[in-house]
Amino acid sequence: MAKLFAGYHRRIGKLLLLSFLISCAPQKPIILPKKTQGIYHIVKPGENLFRIGKAYDLTHEELARINGIRDASQIHVGQRIFIPGATRQLPVEIITPVEVAPETVIIPRPLDGEPERFLWPVTGTINSGFGPRGSTFHDGIDIAAAEGTPIHAIDRGEVIYSDQLRGYGNIVIIRHSEGLVSVYAHNETNLVKQGQVVARGELVGRVGSTGRVTGPHLHFEIRRNNTAQNPLIFLPPLCCQQALDTVPSKVTGAMP
Repeated sequence: MAKLFAGYHRRIGKLLLLSFLISCAPQKPIILPKKTQGIYHIVKPGENLFRIGKAYDLTHEELARINGIRDASQIHVGQRIFIPGATRQLPVEIITPVEVAPETVIIPRPLDGEPERFLWPVTGTINSGFGPRGSTFHDGIDIAAAEGTPIHAIDRGEVIYSDQLRGYGNIVIIRHSEGLVSVYAHNETNLVKQGQVVARGELVGRVGSTGRVTGPHLHFEIRRNNTAQNPLIFLPPLCCQQALDTVPSKVTGAMP
């Protein structure tokens, strides 16, 4: 019986020693899976996955996959859409146009002697026009110019957005009369604030390369009733209308 108890105590001692050694051994940190950062966007009237994705710089296919949506056209007002990487809900109605305008839309030119409605926003070279761009659609024109080149409001209006967006970088959106809106993106800096009323030709920013770009330029849009239009229809005509046109210097002279 004494031998039995001795053996039992030896086993208990070994277990206690093993437990002590395990507790003292360096422990590997437990790596917990990271929670995906982002926010929920609450769908508002007039919004769809395409417009929401464009505002947050994501494709509507990606948003549908992330949110388990089988039919991207079947979302409803009040629905919560998870946006990975986003930190705040964006005003989609202001940021993204409804649809592409048909090329048949014609805006009448001023009569001889009548002043042009709009000014060119910047002096530079047009290196990308309005229309199809591969599998996507370019909602405006790109005007290449040196970093820091002044950007001017094309007409009097109210600043309805002045902030940053993923793809657009620093962006300013101005609402004018007759349902027209002008957009100025990739700015080095914005020089106006939301709610501010600006005069025709007033300085609103400086050309930069913020957002998704390969070099400094101004991405410029004009929208009518929130539908993207070809800006060249509204702006004073260029001298030659070639692939790489330079905005006439006389426009700069009209700006303060």
